[in-house]
Amino acid sequence: MNEKAKELLGKEKYDFTDLCRVMEILRGADGCPWDREQTHESIRKNFIEETYEVVEAIDTKDAHLLCEELGDVLLQVVFHTEIEREAGRFTVGDVTDGIVKKLIYRHPHIFADTAAETADRVLENWDALKAKEKHRDTVTSSMRAVPRPLPALMRADKVGKRAAKVGFDFATARDAAVKIAEETDEVLTATDATRAEEVGDLLFAAVNVARKCGVDPEKALSDATDKFINRFEAVENAVRADGKTMENLPLSALDAYWDRVKAAGNGENT
Repeated sequence: MNEKAKELLGKEKYDFTDLCRVMEILRGADGCPWDREQTHESIRKNFIEETYEVVEAIDTKDAHLLCEELGDVLLQVVFHTEIEREAGRFTVGDVTDGIVKKLIYRHPHIFADTAAETADRVLENWDALKAKEKHRDTVTSSMRAVPRPLPALMRADKVGKRAAKVGFDFATARDAAVKIAEETDEVLTATDATRAEEVGDLLFAAVNVARKCGVDPEKALSDATDKFINRFEAVENAVRADGKTMENLPLSALDAYWDRVKAAGNGENT
């Protein structure tokens, strides 16, 4: 065991500096073989997975789990930063300095004399300052700035909102829904070569309807998926309780089970 590692043992409570020191030790000459060989690319998926685990902890309102999962995300931040520190490009101090400066700059109603009495006004100021900071002088440039790796529904929602800011939008949710019927027809008449594109257009149209209804499409689809799983489980249990198997039943019979489960309110999200 090297001396730096020994120094960390026996503490009752660790802080952010200790986390950075641990990562430096793990990536050091006498450190962990696995940690030492990692790159930004090799642990990219870990960052995504840990972020979703934070979201799950928030959704389940589990404070203990949230604390743990936030720690895992913080580890990913430190891990990527340590890789850059070793390369001599930036340090965790640079990361902290950058975010503090950004927060001060984008909150002029707190750190300067700009007026912003409402949350909406704060967001307007934030977006304007961000656009100026990033040299985005067109709506298209702001759309392209939405990260492509975002979940597709979330990305489509953000792009639609940016178009709506300059009036390029449906007047109502009902108007947006008309587009769904149009896109559905195009999916059903598409060739093999164009079908995927047309399905994409249909999904984009559905996101527009959700946006006009004030609904988060990502969460709505996630909740709908949960509801489907719960109802399917109820159907499966009912079929098994009748001494049958789903595989040996015609679709009409399965639909009848589904309708009974739905009518009884079984399988609803809680």
